[in-house]
Amino acid sequence: MKPVFFTDLDGTLLDHETYSFDAAKPALSALSARNIPLVLASSKTGPELLALRSRLGLDHWPAIIENGAGELPSGAAPSIDQRDYQRLRQILSTLPNAVRRRYKGFGDMTLSDVVALTGLSPQSAQWAQQRAFTEPGVFDGSADDKARFVETLTTHGVHARDGGRFLTLSFGRTKADGLRSMAQRLNATRTIALGDAPNDLEMLRAADIAVVVRNDHSPRMEKIPEAIYTEQPGPVGWNEAVLELLKTLY
Repeated sequence: MKPVFFTDLDGTLLDHETYSFDAAKPALSALSARNIPLVLASSKTGPELLALRSRLGLDHWPAIIENGAGELPSGAAPSIDQRDYQRLRQILSTLPNAVRRRYKGFGDMTLSDVVALTGLSPQSAQWAQQRAFTEPGVFDGSADDKARFVETLTTHGVHARDGGRFLTLSFGRTKADGLRSMAQRLNATRTIALGDAPNDLEMLRAADIAVVVRNDHSPRMEKIPEAIYTEQPGPVGWNEAVLELLKTLY
């Protein structure tokens, strides 16, 4: 049996407030000792995830970036192919001003704007702007304006996903697509996915075993039949669930 674990980061493996993964170290060590792949699946860009993956000691496993739109190979930093992102930005530039003007994406912002909006450090904010596939942003307008904006984008093949904080634009790939392609490449016989928020839903449903990590700060997510729900939030719940699953799998 070769299981492969897939995990969201913020609010799941990382604490919602502190972004610490200290509480998950016992389970991380247990996975490492068994050489079980742990694939990070995040909305973060390649440059953002590269540094975090290294801190977690997971450089030898690939990762899913920008909510499934792309992948980060194992090992050293790859060059960034921004053709999808440039095509997305080009589509935005062709929209009528009455539709487009209420949306401000990361590509429209200065570094200072991104720092102020996200609370990231200048270095992290710079990495967050090095996008290859998707465009997060904020929409400042009425519900009708937003619906018209989203509908117009759909005619151009662009999908808009509202994550509560950001309205993120993409060409439709999700974390579930990343899970399926990565599982095939890693010859997984069983897939386990851990997540805490609605943007993890497709990935959780695509996995053989789904673990919903408690997050009291996240919007309520649809119930997943037969999923495991942790009692503890963030890395504490993540750690308990992974260790318990390892007892079952081995």
